[in-house]
Amino acid sequence: MKLIKCVVRPNKVDEIKDALSRLNISGMTVTEVRGHGHQKGHTAIYRGQEYNVSLLPKMEIDIVVADEIADEAVRVVIQAARTGEIGDGRVFILPVDQSYRIRTGERIL
Repeated sequence: MKLIKCVVRPNKVDEIKDALSRLNISGMTVTEVRGHGHQKGHTAIYRGQEYNVSLLPKMEIDIVVADEIADEAVRVVIQAARTGEIGDGRVFILPVDQSYRIRTGERIL
């Protein structure tokens, strides 16, 4: 199994969810996060004062999938999340050694 961690623009979450559901991937965890990469933030004005916003709002989507469909899942996420501009996000793939269902204690392969 693979854990796919995606850090994306907040407005792209629904498109990613829909794209993954077409692959019959329904389980995911979505978390609001903040960060920056090449964007390095931007300057904003609040009540007439200019200030630097260095950590931008992003969404992190965690998906655990079988090894066989991991590449396809990554491809669909990238396709759904891409705008072509700086700040589109990143996808990380990590191995998952074991998984357990808390309710039953059952080990999931």
